[in-house]
Amino acid sequence: MNLLNDQVVSRAEEIFQQYLSAEPQNDNAITPAEEDEQLDKNRLKSIEEQLLPLVISFIEDKENLSDFKTQIDSINKRGNHWGFKGIKGQMFFNLLFNSVENLDECAQEMKAAIHLPENEQIASSRMRTFISFVTRVREEWKEAGKRLSQAPVISSIPFFLSYFWMIQNWQNWPVYYTNSVNTLEDLHFWGPAGDLVSDYISFKNVMEELRGRLSSSIGRKISLLDVEHMFWWFGEKPVITTAKGRGQERREVEGETARDFGLDISTEFTKTMEMIPDSFVPPVVSILPRLASPDVRIKEAAESTGVSIERAFEKNVHATFTILGYECKLLGQGSGRNPDGEAIAHDESYAIIWDAKVREKGYSIGTDDRTIREYITIRSREIKKRCHLRNIYYIIISSSFTDDFEDTIHSIKMETDVSEVCLMEAKALVVMVDQKLRDPIGITLGQDGLQRLYLTSGILTAEIVRRQMM
Repeated sequence: MNLLNDQVVSRAEEIFQQYLSAEPQNDNAITPAEEDEQLDKNRLKSIEEQLLPLVISFIEDKENLSDFKTQIDSINKRGNHWGFKGIKGQMFFNLLFNSVENLDECAQEMKAAIHLPENEQIASSRMRTFISFVTRVREEWKEAGKRLSQAPVISSIPFFLSYFWMIQNWQNWPVYYTNSVNTLEDLHFWGPAGDLVSDYISFKNVMEELRGRLSSSIGRKISLLDVEHMFWWFGEKPVITTAKGRGQERREVEGETARDFGLDISTEFTKTMEMIPDSFVPPVVSILPRLASPDVRIKEAAESTGVSIERAFEKNVHATFTILGYECKLLGQGSGRNPDGEAIAHDESYAIIWDAKVREKGYSIGTDDRTIREYITIRSREIKKRCHLRNIYYIIISSSFTDDFEDTIHSIKMETDVSEVCLMEAKALVVMVDQKLRDPIGITLGQDGLQRLYLTSGILTAEIVRRQMM
């Protein structure tokens, strides 16, 4: 029985053809489809030479749990082909390992769960058993008086297990990527019903049907990996929307994506669905990339209201951190003697000191480094007087970043109390809100969630956020 109607299949065929014919982007010499083809070659090589032998060795009791965890982490750091380094992969593994009282029992539960299932019924049974085990680990952790934010999150399990099943049979077991699930929902193809196990099996069936029907449509066999690539490409395709009567006109604009604005890029499909909004991102957040690098229309709109672009950007960034769940305070107001704002996660024991920089051609941190060091020092001391926090992060939000920033970042970290310095592209903040609103319980403010994004200094892009949130 088909799960997808003819309209959905027709729309999928349209998107897949657009993906196959997409031009190279970001100065790449190859197209997105060609780039993904090379990625898959690297993936299969990594499976054959490293991952599959390691998984089999662990299942056959030739590797202990600690070594298995370390080697999986090392392989994925050397070749980040699946996004397993994110919160639902290696972070879940680390939290589980650190939360269990009996590592031998955990090893046995892991071996049973990741062993390749013979069919969907066995897969469902193994996933439910593993969910029960992790649920018990969480309950014991909570009873011991420890914070649940430091325990493994149940909603990560479908991704975690399907990653290992994919390693053993990539032709038949798709990874339960957050991006694939979100794209299926955004296109109104399919959506999870709320039961993790049933949702994964249903997701698998939909992906298999898309693989089969797209193969028939284009006249050659495609894989589950191809369907996955199509969804990833769709979420990144550059578009912007311009209201025009009852319909909508869409045109391509460099640097802004469909996922950033919650848009579908079709024509007839859009007219059908335009009265059913599918974006999780409120307008106060979705406008951030355009405020960070304003065009003529945005400038004119700001002037007509008497609010400067710079002040509007600050207020919207402040609103965005509030939406994410932080306790926020807007500070700057253009004084130059303060950062623009602060965002505190009390339960997670950290604070963010942030600045919002409007730049059409990117921001250079080196131009303001002395001022930054001075007010970070003053503000961090004030925060520490009010709150007993373990970490303080400094974040600059702008359209993009230019010049060599490494020396400046090292200087700021050495001369102030901040743990890390993140240069966050405005589009990354939009994606953070999108992911948080889609999974408000699963994506926390802690190290198993958003805090993980701040643990490494340097540029934080939308692409990095998507991969971390997988």
